[in-house]
Amino acid sequence: MKIAILPGDGIGPEIVDEAVKVLRALGESFEMETAPVGGAGYEAHGHPLPDATLQLAKDADAILFGAVGDWKYDTLDRPLRPEQAILGLRKHLNLFANLRPAILYPELAGASTLKPEVVSGLDILIIRELTGDIYFGQPRGMRVAPDGPFKGEREGFDTMRYAETEIRRIAHVAFQAARKRSKRLTSVDKANVLETFQFWKEIVTDVHGEYPDVALDHMYVDNAAMQLVRAPKKFDVLVTGNMFGDILSDAAAMLTGSIGMLPSASLDASNKGLYEPSHGSAPDIAGKGIANPLATILSTAMMLRFSLDRPLQADRIEAAVKAVLEQGLRTADIHEAGTTLVGTRAMGDAVVKALA
Repeated sequence: MKIAILPGDGIGPEIVDEAVKVLRALGESFEMETAPVGGAGYEAHGHPLPDATLQLAKDADAILFGAVGDWKYDTLDRPLRPEQAILGLRKHLNLFANLRPAILYPELAGASTLKPEVVSGLDILIIRELTGDIYFGQPRGMRVAPDGPFKGEREGFDTMRYAETEIRRIAHVAFQAARKRSKRLTSVDKANVLETFQFWKEIVTDVHGEYPDVALDHMYVDNAAMQLVRAPKKFDVLVTGNMFGDILSDAAAMLTGSIGMLPSASLDASNKGLYEPSHGSAPDIAGKGIANPLATILSTAMMLRFSLDRPLQADRIEAAVKAVLEQGLRTADIHEAGTTLVGTRAMGDAVVKALA
């Protein structure tokens, strides 16, 4: 099995190094090949997603991705900015289903910004549609307004749109995931305002007919955001569109104590996937050896489970992460009184040791 290793920018190389270290400690015969992406891709080949990197991603069985982005690239034309790499990979590989688990380890209850009694035992899964919505809808751009109260002024515009096939396929992913958990699914929309999400609600409701054993409820996105910080444990699986999912999954991240703890998977119809931490490249701490590698390490567990058919190895990694937290080891983002502060490399070493 071949894994494409795309470290990217900022803290990406540091955290990916630790994840690769953990993968090698499993005793499996994975073939791993590294390529530049994001700002690193631009520096090496003049484009954030070089042709050779894209081809490697296509040829691999799974992709382990770090993070992309740096302030020094903000003046580049939009097609050349590092963030275009991840959008390009999603598009070219048709990675339409983003799975973001938000699990609060008991040892980190004190690191959450919410009261322990509100978040203790939290275990939710957010499923975000990843290749449609306003992020990819056409037409888009900047122009002179042709109509409206500000006709003749410059304006920016984007288009929110979803085809029936896009909604149906992400709904099936969500219902199937709910079946493997507590058989509860919340579909998040804005059907009271947006035509796009009136249509979304209609299609999700229709797909529900194929999963009568799963309880479905619908919730407006503003209420969902409120409930995530008010009573997050009422949720089990949430499914929503690209933009809403982007926002809600980052909000859910903070319930767990740190976004540095959240893995993610982006899958195609055959469960080939790109695996990455939910956080960004954090260029302000790059090279300091203080970044939390656990989200990336947990992303490798998702990769083993969903794309590489190694569920027992995934269990080993997740158990090892839990073990190091029980030992009281913490990186700076989750450190609190009474625990031991460690750096990126030391945390990776501890996970490798715990695997034994």
